[in-house]
Amino acid sequence: MTLRRKPLDTLGYHFIPAEYLPSGKDEYYLREQQQLTSYTYRPLEATEIDQLIRNGNYAPNWADVWVTDKFIPEQVQHSKFYGRVRIGDMEASFLDYRDLHLPVGIYNSVVVSCDIGGCNAIHNVRYIAHFILGDEVVLFNINEMETSSNAKFGNGILKDGDPESSLIALELCNENGGRAVLPFDGMQASDVYLWTRNRHDQRLQARFREMALRRFDTHRGYYSTIGHRTVVKNSDIIKDVRIGTDAYIKGVNKLKNVTVNSITGAYTQIGEGCELVNGIVGHGCRIFYGVKAVRFILSAFSQLKYGARLINSFLGDNSTISCCEVLNSLIFPAHEQHHNNSFLCAALVMGQSNMAAGATVGSNHNSRAADGEIVAGRGFWPGLCVSLKHNSRFASYTLITKGDFMHELDIRLPFAMVSNDMVNDRLVILPGYWFLYNMYALMRNNTKFINRDRRSLKNQYFEYDVLAPDTVNEMFAALGEIETAVGRTFFPDLGDADECVRCGREILSDSSVDLHAKEVLLDGTENSKRRVVLIKVREGYHAYRRMIRYYAATQLKQYFDMHTFAQFADEYLAGQALPQRGAFEDVGGQLFRKQDLNALLDDIREGKLDDWAAVHHCYHRLSTDYPMHKFDHALASLIDIDNLDKGMLTPDFIQQLIDESVETKQWVCREIYKTRAKDYQNRFRQMVYENESEMDAVVGALADNTFIQQQQAEYEQYVSSIPKIT
Repeated sequence: MTLRRKPLDTLGYHFIPAEYLPSGKDEYYLREQQQLTSYTYRPLEATEIDQLIRNGNYAPNWADVWVTDKFIPEQVQHSKFYGRVRIGDMEASFLDYRDLHLPVGIYNSVVVSCDIGGCNAIHNVRYIAHFILGDEVVLFNINEMETSSNAKFGNGILKDGDPESSLIALELCNENGGRAVLPFDGMQASDVYLWTRNRHDQRLQARFREMALRRFDTHRGYYSTIGHRTVVKNSDIIKDVRIGTDAYIKGVNKLKNVTVNSITGAYTQIGEGCELVNGIVGHGCRIFYGVKAVRFILSAFSQLKYGARLINSFLGDNSTISCCEVLNSLIFPAHEQHHNNSFLCAALVMGQSNMAAGATVGSNHNSRAADGEIVAGRGFWPGLCVSLKHNSRFASYTLITKGDFMHELDIRLPFAMVSNDMVNDRLVILPGYWFLYNMYALMRNNTKFINRDRRSLKNQYFEYDVLAPDTVNEMFAALGEIETAVGRTFFPDLGDADECVRCGREILSDSSVDLHAKEVLLDGTENSKRRVVLIKVREGYHAYRRMIRYYAATQLKQYFDMHTFAQFADEYLAGQALPQRGAFEDVGGQLFRKQDLNALLDDIREGKLDDWAAVHHCYHRLSTDYPMHKFDHALASLIDIDNLDKGMLTPDFIQQLIDESVETKQWVCREIYKTRAKDYQNRFRQMVYENESEMDAVVGALADNTFIQQQQAEYEQYVSSIPKIT
């Protein structure tokens, strides 16, 4: 350790080393650009200096302490000032926040080369150096606040003279760093997803890096900033930070190299015992009680609570991690993870997900190398004490029941339940489980995530509907998988793949054929020699088909709520070909047509989109177009599922389809009610209550369930608004 002694009268000066100071600039040139308020300063008058000294204050150079004409020297007591210090307007008042009442002024503090905003209350700050404070800022009982000349505020950038080894990167999705990205303030889940994919495309990867680095200049000399009306109290170390307005920070152990976004109406709170290092916090976040986060991005309106650990990870908007540990993961919006022994490592989780207690996703090493990767579609739900092995992949809305899954998995059937049947040494998959047995929880997602989406600027269309182009495409693929599996089960010697699919389809459509008499096996699902068995095959198969038709019908209803059949015919039937069902990809919670995604990547690769702001503008444009893309996909899905040609899309056919959707919506409502009613009809759930009245008082009456009531109201509104197709 090297300690250096320097003259006291130089303390607070030469913040920018001489070798990094641009020609013709002084050390304050960047400080002037960062101002949060505009004040006219003047030197202290002799009488004011005398008053300050009588109040127990000290400065080796009072000439560099500047104030405004509204300076009140009586409200500066027992403090020391070094370097150029500027103090904004003062008044004889105190600031009041949550029962903390502190007089405006500077008391018992050491201030080094700072700009103090108007009507600040600074009490017992043992050391604050190179900070710019907004108006009405409260600082109370803080040990250390300082800024480095090469501060980066959580961004993955280099300043003049920094070695490449100091560059901060987020090592996402894989523990070996092979998918690392450079974080930056304003980074979105979609940005991270694009960057972590296509790692073989060196030109594209270079463009991503260039765009990230170009967002910031390399100059040294930026001060830390704290925005207007922010309160920081009872904290230890705060270094190299940018904190927005209206934030509330209390009892933190350390904030270092961090940007904390906060504004009126979307203010951020950080509470006791937290340590945040090398990260970016989005607007409206809540971070409480012993959280540890290192090399991270926490997106807007997300929460870390109760000892959560977030390391080398990106957490999407409107998500919560409580108590758990998350490492090397990219998580899309609307993720929930609450329980103390949950663990998530080296994963891409596409949001709307829920980690149950004891789930250890990514803890099973199967080599001496770093963990591989797990990729899970949206709606991923590993149940209690689930343990998974890398590499594994899961379709949307996969539910995994309790158990240790000792082999890699490739679950390609969406909305399925996956069970580890240890007694019979097999893997069991129930396709369409959510539709058949848990409609309440499934359909609640459609409203739950919308209600929790508190983004003030919804400039990206996050798809929360369980029936959308991505999940419908997965259901189509699942239909083919099931048809193939059934065909091979009944005709094991059939060599032609298409003939196998045809036979399977015929068997599934013939209810007289007992599928329970044979064990339907699914190939290529588990990396083992065990059997992978499909159960409830016909029920799941027809649930997929029904929900695809329902998806198409609801989209057609929305279209004909606003259009006539003549408009439909002109737009979709007049051309040579009908719409084709194309691929969609979940890009950070926003669904992209594959063709649009490829065009976006081409534009980045070729430099037509040369900064992240332009990329974000493209996201927004595609969000605006998405409802039309979704309708085109729904129409194409209907054509595929019913094998239609153009002449069959008549007004009568479409009317019949929409009328049929009423029956399906009614079935959905019945299943929602039935699913929830099980909780009230189960004797073991009832036995802890003295009677039905007590049960209703504790858990709420079934008849009062707001979600069931809402679904019934939606059904009635849907029925009453069925258009007449003419």
